[in-house]
Amino acid sequence: MKTFPQSETLKRLPDQFFATLVKKLNTYQNQGHDILNLGQGNPDQPTPPHIVQSLQKASENPVYHKYPPFKGFDFLKEAVAEFYKREYDVDVDPSSEVAIMSGSKAGLVELSQCLLNPGDIALVPDPGYPDYWSGVSIADAVMKSMPLLRENDFLPDYAQLDHDILEKAKLMFLNYPNNPSGAVASEEFFQETIDFADKHDVCVVHDFAYGAIGFDEHKKPLSFLQMPGSKEVGIEIYTMSKTYNMAGWRVAFAVGNPSVVEAIELIQDHYHVSLFGALQEATATALLEPQDSVKELRKTYEERRNILARGFEELGWELMPCKGSFFVWLKVPEGYSSQSFADALLDQVGLFVAPGVGFGTYGEGYVRIGLNNSKEDLEESIRRFKKFQKTESER
Repeated sequence: MKTFPQSETLKRLPDQFFATLVKKLNTYQNQGHDILNLGQGNPDQPTPPHIVQSLQKASENPVYHKYPPFKGFDFLKEAVAEFYKREYDVDVDPSSEVAIMSGSKAGLVELSQCLLNPGDIALVPDPGYPDYWSGVSIADAVMKSMPLLRENDFLPDYAQLDHDILEKAKLMFLNYPNNPSGAVASEEFFQETIDFADKHDVCVVHDFAYGAIGFDEHKKPLSFLQMPGSKEVGIEIYTMSKTYNMAGWRVAFAVGNPSVVEAIELIQDHYHVSLFGALQEATATALLEPQDSVKELRKTYEERRNILARGFEELGWELMPCKGSFFVWLKVPEGYSSQSFADALLDQVGLFVAPGVGFGTYGEGYVRIGLNNSKEDLEESIRRFKKFQKTESER
């Protein structure tokens, strides 16, 4: 069989961290091991019934059986604008400041292709969501890390960035509430970001995937667009996956700077040509109808976080303050790397966690644990963590 070589673009792509994790998990499960998967970022709750019913009904509409408008239906862009006004008191022009996307992952990858030329620099959080790296690689651009350190509340310190890097920087990714650390952003930080971006002509892309999931006094995480001047320097990406348990539906939108929105819509004209119309109508239903399911979801994740927080406190292990997202960021015990700790948990007690080094160099020394399991499973996981600790102490 003839083998055709892959393009240089494909060869530049980073290894898919999550695909590697899932392959390892599947190997253990196929061998019959009892594994508790704490490494996933896949919501475990179903999509609320009223959204599902909206899709079912809309799918019968023959209008939606034709090709949709390339840039999406106006009613969905208007729903996005109404959502931002209601939730964040942000005024949005639906005609020029909203782009409908086939999921946030695709949009985040495409943004680098929209705005970066070969050799340009993209600033990425470290640790951070690995798919930021993919788009930068496809664009043949250069990725420079912004360390997210515990002593700075897992926020980048712009004063520490090299001047030569800033001269070539064109794009910056941020993500708060943060994956993987669970940190949140303050008004002061976002204002500092806007001033920084304006000074250095950097486009800010705020990945607001966990925008509905805040805990304690941070129950309403800040939108980047709430800050004056934010639209001048960037956009925010909001996904339906986490807020409405619509991960498999692959719907998201970008909101903000019109020139960036125009670029996204241009590249999507060549890639996706919009979404099934019934899917767009169901998305509008989710955004506009009562948000009781979102409040319940936030409560569920907070209860789950509290189970882990109590458990790790009893163990004497150091859990970073989790103020938002559906992940917690655990400092690994002394004597382990993030990978060796993850391997030991899997081998000895059947717990699957994500090693922090997979999220970047500065993720070393931590593991990420998801809140996408039932309270019963999380309580069982604490029992297994305790069993692991006891076994290790007896060695």
